[in-house]
Amino acid sequence: MDQPKIQNLIKGLIEKTGVTVSEIVITPEGKNSIWFSVEVSEPHFFIGHDGEALYALNHLVRRIIEDKNLTPDPLLAKERGEESNILIDINGFQKKRVENIRAVAHMMGERARYFKSSIEVDPMSAFERRVVHEFLSDAADLKTESTGFGPSRRVVIKYIGTI
Repeated sequence: MDQPKIQNLIKGLIEKTGVTVSEIVITPEGKNSIWFSVEVSEPHFFIGHDGEALYALNHLVRRIIEDKNLTPDPLLAKERGEESNILIDINGFQKKRVENIRAVAHMMGERARYFKSSIEVDPMSAFERRVVHEFLSDAADLKTESTGFGPSRRVVIKYIGTI
C-alpha cells in the first residue's frame, strides 16, 4: 500500500471542500489496518450529522484506492489473508466512537458471561458491527454473529463456555 499517495489523496479531497488540513498522522492499527488521523481547521463539516460526511469521505477514498490499484486486489488479498483496511479519522471523532463501541462490546460480553446466554446488541452499522466482532474475537468463551437485515442488523454475543 502506497501510504504517501493515499495521504496526498486524502489531503487533496479534504482541501477541495475548502477546509484546511493542518496534519495527517499515519498509524498502523492491528495486523492490516491503517488509521489516517487528520487534523483540520473546521471539523464540524465532517463530523456534523453523526459523521455522515466523514463516512462518505472514507467510502470515497476506499473506492479511489481500489480503482487506482494503490492496494492489492481485494479478492486476492482476502484469499491470502492480506486484506487491508483504511480508516480516516477527523480530529479524533472515529477514535472516540470506536472506544465507545468497544466499551459497549465489553459490557455486553460480560453480561453474556454472567447470564450464560446470548445477548443482542442494538442495531449497528457495518463498521460498528465489525468493531464488535474484532474486539471479542479473542474471547474463547464468546462467539459473535450478525443477524437481521438492513438498518435493523445487529450483533448477537453468544456464550459458548462450559457451565
